[in-house]
Amino acid sequence: MKKYVILILTTCLLLSCEDEIAVDLNTAPPRLVIDASINWFKGTSGNEQQIKLSLSAPYLADEIPPANGATVIITDANNNTFSFIEDGVSGLYNNTNFIPEINGIYTLVVTYEGETYTATETLKSVVSIDFVEQNDEGGFTGEETELKAFYTDPVNEENYYFFEFINDIPAIPDLEVYNDEFTNGNQIFGFYTEEDLETGDIVTIRNYGISERFYEFMFILLQQNGEEGGGPFETQPATVRGNCVNQTNSDNFPFGYFRVSEVDEYIYTVL
Repeated sequence: MKKYVILILTTCLLLSCEDEIAVDLNTAPPRLVIDASINWFKGTSGNEQQIKLSLSAPYLADEIPPANGATVIITDANNNTFSFIEDGVSGLYNNTNFIPEINGIYTLVVTYEGETYTATETLKSVVSIDFVEQNDEGGFTGEETELKAFYTDPVNEENYYFFEFINDIPAIPDLEVYNDEFTNGNQIFGFYTEEDLETGDIVTIRNYGISERFYEFMFILLQQNGEEGGGPFETQPATVRGNCVNQTNSDNFPFGYFRVSEVDEYIYTVL
């Protein structure tokens, strides 16, 4: 009798693999998403900058709707005003005369559908990447390619770093954040591992200087994401707020962050 029961259950499971499962997810009114990352790459003028505005969408949505028709302005401590103009109806707002200044204080003002959002941030410097070290016997299996991007932390300074590793293998870049609480003044590294890297592959490594608040913001997001967070369908303990504030209606808070960073970029070819 037990054999028949097992056979019936196995058959049902195999057949059900082709059935569509409708997941009834909670919905909420869309919120403004502010992706305002001002990046001053070393060796460039930093004049050309872009801010992306979109609207929040259901988790399984095919497209992310842009936020069109907003007014986007950044001002600095020297009373310079930088207007960002939308490219068509893309939700991408561009500026070509931005003036970056290390330790400069910048204020973002976004006006969208009658509500005003603001944020203030300081442009943080970053040290250059000294060199990259490759290990082909890394990871849990001993078969992954590991990259260590070494940099020398300035002594007697409080520094925070945001690393981005970009290549064509994963769908999204690998992100990491570091602080110098236990490495002040020493040479330390940003770490990246990928089992599918092959000789000749290109990995773009970017190190951003960031504020303590952005470090804390990203640290929480990374803890809730991927393997560390238990998977994409796990309920997050709380919504992570950025530094953008709705001055018109505090209950309608936005998602996203206004960050201003100096950036060092290192293009590495896998050996």
